[in-house]
Order: sequence, then C-alpha cells, then structure tokens
Amino acid sequence: MKASLNSRPAFYDDTGFNYMNYWSGRNYEHQAEVIAIRRLLRGQRFGHAVDVGGGFGRLSVVLSSYADKITLVDSSSQQLALAAEFLADHPHVERRRMDAASLDFPDESVDLVTMVRVLHHLPDPSAELAEVRRILRPGGTAIVEVANVAHALNRLRHMARRVPLPVTALDIRSPETRKRGGIPFVNHHPATVTNQFEAAGLQTDRLLSVSNLRHPVFKKALPRRAILMAERMAQPSLARIQFGPSLFYLLRK
Repeated sequence: MKASLNSRPAFYDDTGFNYMNYWSGRNYEHQAEVIAIRRLLRGQRFGHAVDVGGGFGRLSVVLSSYADKITLVDSSSQQLALAAEFLADHPHVERRRMDAASLDFPDESVDLVTMVRVLHHLPDPSAELAEVRRILRPGGTAIVEVANVAHALNRLRHMARRVPLPVTALDIRSPETRKRGGIPFVNHHPATVTNQFEAAGLQTDRLLSVSNLRHPVFKKALPRRAILMAERMAQPSLARIQFGPSLFYLLRK
C-alpha cells in the first residue's frame, strides 16, 4: 500500500513527541537547509508560495523573503497548533490542514511549492508529486528535498560489503520499529527520484548537496561559523557527486 501524509498524524500528533523540540540542538541542519533555500531562490519573487508538510513553520518564515503570500500546509493538527505559536510574529503565513496527496488548491494557482523532509515518509511519492505539478502555474517552481540513500558514507559502506545500493526507496527503521507500525522513514536513490520527478512533469533545474558535515565528529570539532561557511561553499560543488545525506532539487513545471 502506498504511504502518504495520511499516515503522519499518528506520529506527528503524538502528544509525547514535540517536533519543535526535535530541532533543539540541530541548528547546523536547520541553517544548512536555510542556506540551500536562499541559494535556490536568490533574486526571485513569487506571488503565492505553499510550504507542503511544513510542520510548525520552521522554513515558512524563510519563504517570507521571496513570496507575497505563504500558505503552510500540514496534515497534523498538532503541527499546525505549534505553528500558531511559532508564527505568532508572522500573521501573513496562512495555516491549513490538508494531505500532500490531495492539496486543496485550484489547478495552476501557485507559483512556488516547497516540500522539505516530506519525501522521507513517502516510499512512492508519485501522487504527491502529481499534486505539486497540478497546483503549479506553467513555469512554476518547486523545491523538493530528498533523503539521499547514495550519500558518500553510505556508498563506502556498500562498497566495503560488496552490496549494491538499493535503487528503490529504503526504509531505514529497524525491523522491530517497522513491526510496531507507524510511518515509514525512507531514503531515496537520486536516479530513481529524478525519474519520478520527470514522470510527474517536473524538470530538474538545479541540485544542491545539503548537510554535508552532519556527522557528529564534524559537528563537534568545528565551530558554528566555520561549519556553516564550509557548508555554504560545499553545497554546489558536492552536488556533482551527490555527496550529502540530503539533496535539494530546484524543479520547474
């Protein structure tokens, strides 16, 4: 059965899990994603931007610099409640509950769609990508983040084991966790997901390698300013070898 954001609320509506608190201590990862989004959108201005699966609005704030109107979309009531608090100083960001596979926007009505940390819950994102294309105006822009199964460290691991990298979505949860049910956590192969973008009618315009220094050794050894400077410099060049654990795709309809 294909997973979609319909399966997220059981996890993201869990009162024992606060996604806003999850980001405490993850400043590097957050800033790396902000750097990527700003780089991909630099010099552009949009009418209506939709942050699909935007959670509590962590990145919706960034879109305020590039769009006249921002709509944060999430399937989780808890996330939207957290967003009301987090976005208290950003009343122009509209919050709406809906599923990424069934977006309640008219055809060709949106100029920019962002989808960050969403595909890692979608073993087959075809329905969600079709919705992105449907709501985008002709020539519209999308930024889609992908958890990269082919990141450099994983390639080395597979080479050492003499095991080929999986080309289909890989659920990284332990067997015990999978038995308990809940939402998938998957990594995608860049070649496969690129084909899925194209099948949905979305063409890759640019690619960035993101969170390249996520390893605990680097995060502990490098000062904040140095690690972010290195990240900023590395994102375009390391995209050529799909180095990082996270890939940011700039897509055009």
